[in-house]
Amino acid sequence: MDPHRARPIRLYLWESSAPPSVPAPLIVVSHGTGGSGSDMEWLVGPLREAGFRVAALDHHGNNFVDGYEPEGFLHVWERPRDVSFVLDALAREQPLGHVGAAGFSLGAYTVAALAGARIDPQILQAVLTGKAPLPEVPEFPGVLEALRKKHPEDETSMRGLHGAGADLSDSRVRAVFQVAPGIGSLVTPESLAAVRVPVEIRWAGADTIAPYEEDTRPYLEHIPTAGGRSVGPDVRHDDFFAPEPADPAARVTVGREAAAFFLQQLS
Repeated sequence: MDPHRARPIRLYLWESSAPPSVPAPLIVVSHGTGGSGSDMEWLVGPLREAGFRVAALDHHGNNFVDGYEPEGFLHVWERPRDVSFVLDALAREQPLGHVGAAGFSLGAYTVAALAGARIDPQILQAVLTGKAPLPEVPEFPGVLEALRKKHPEDETSMRGLHGAGADLSDSRVRAVFQVAPGIGSLVTPESLAAVRVPVEIRWAGADTIAPYEEDTRPYLEHIPTAGGRSVGPDVRHDDFFAPEPADPAARVTVGREAAAFFLQQLS
């Protein structure tokens, strides 16, 4: 539990086989909308096999283990704070070593925020007040109405949105791997241009949940250290989490490439 935000965080931790005297690099994994750190084996597995210490977490109100809350889907700036809280907790137990962060979908925004990406509060306010369209959220139909019911659009709640534009970067994170990144249209180009850590991106060519033009292109074009490629023209967003994906090789390949990226950047 983060006492400053009354926000519970569940942690899944896989230790490295490296000698205790040599801290293995740590990779923190952030799940997508409505997912769970327990459901990220396609990414965690290759990282563990490569010798990394891996920590995945459940973001409160946005994971299928505990259930959903509207803030978990719409107050997305709380997610990178979750990761920093986890890093603080782990650092109290033993040296962290080098740290990388990998995320899928909304988790990919999360890890980009740890590298310096910032949400534009004005765009976010327009979405939350209905002046700009909110993309469909299949896991939580009516999420915007649920948020308004819990938090009326008064001056206090609107003022709280400005925290979304804060600098949520964490200097301990030295490399970032994004998979099918989300909400690229909400982040400011200026903040992306200031990112200095290596960023590698993979996207799905047939993604209708986080389309390339809206969500991936801003990261790829504005982050000066970013590189990446499409996983394939027919790969869909849900090929990374569906029990029976249309292209089962996509997430296997991406998991291996994430491990190779972090071996190069952190070893």
